[in-house]
Amino acid sequence: MGSEAIDNILSRRSIRRYSERPIEAAALETMLKAAMSAPSAHNQQPWAFVVIDDRKILDSIPDFHPYSKMLYQAPAAIVVCGDLRELPAPYFWQQDCAAATQNILLAANALGIGSVWIGVFPHEELVTKVQELLGIPGDIKPFSIISLGYPSEGKGPSNRFAPERIHHNGW
Repeated sequence: MGSEAIDNILSRRSIRRYSERPIEAAALETMLKAAMSAPSAHNQQPWAFVVIDDRKILDSIPDFHPYSKMLYQAPAAIVVCGDLRELPAPYFWQQDCAAATQNILLAANALGIGSVWIGVFPHEELVTKVQELLGIPGDIKPFSIISLGYPSEGKGPSNRFAPERIHHNGW
């Protein structure tokens, strides 16, 4: 029961090499639906998304973001943003956007699409550069960029389970 979901979680890996095959609109929509199904503090759903499939834009991000070189090969990316206007729980938008980001990564893996979580927030210079590049208003904060592409590399599951990190009923 639930083994497909567990297998998807345990098999997800960061994939940085992609084929030239474009990401279909239906796959992008599925990933965005998964993102918007993430848990959210006070159900505030502070997320907004920018889908990038323009080669010129994808290629310009590594000019200022040192950990985004995989975008040179990626046929698409999704920028997860936090909409900071009128939030009932303003201190939790980062957690909500992290959950949305993780859901995109898991949905991509389930669809056979490789992905990488590229951090943006809280690095103010990266936030500003992404806002400028994409014309994002100041009260919308880019949180992460997710590089997407059909894999041209294979990676097996990694075992990160570490029992020594687990404590019960206290430290």
